[in-house]
Amino acid sequence: MTAIGVLVGNPRPASRTLRAALAVREALRQVLKDPVAGATVDAAEILHQVFDPGRMRVVLEELGRSDVLVIATPTYKATYTGLLKAVLDQAPPNWLRGKAVVPVQVAASERHALAVEVHLRPLVVELGGQVPGRGLFLTESALAVDGDALTAALLEMIDADALNAVVAA
Repeated sequence: MTAIGVLVGNPRPASRTLRAALAVREALRQVLKDPVAGATVDAAEILHQVFDPGRMRVVLEELGRSDVLVIATPTYKATYTGLLKAVLDQAPPNWLRGKAVVPVQVAASERHALAVEVHLRPLVVELGGQVPGRGLFLTESALAVDGDALTAALLEMIDADALNAVVAA
């Protein structure tokens, strides 16, 4: 069985970015064989607590047990959030080795469409993750559709063959 984890780096709890990440997980469930939900971490929940390095270690260990990890962020200043960076800075070297990682970036405008490839993908690769296909970029307007339409759009964006090849390796 393939565990699909989710890490959301939006400083607002229960954000549109979380909705996007959960929709990506749903689309991945349709692409992968025998998927199960892994840990879901809304980093905003950690932000609003007193920072606890022990809790962060537990969260990263939990996410590290996923076979596939969705890492999602809104676009702040043309890149990912400082919150996501602060969480990932706590990860040990090669934390994502052998993992398929689907980077997801949400922005108000298409002007930031390359941010997921230029900024978020290199961060994932630095941590040892393998990105099958392109990262997923979503505009806020794309999130305004109903859940089935969003899942269908995401299925068009996900490189199913590349994802299954990484997971099978």
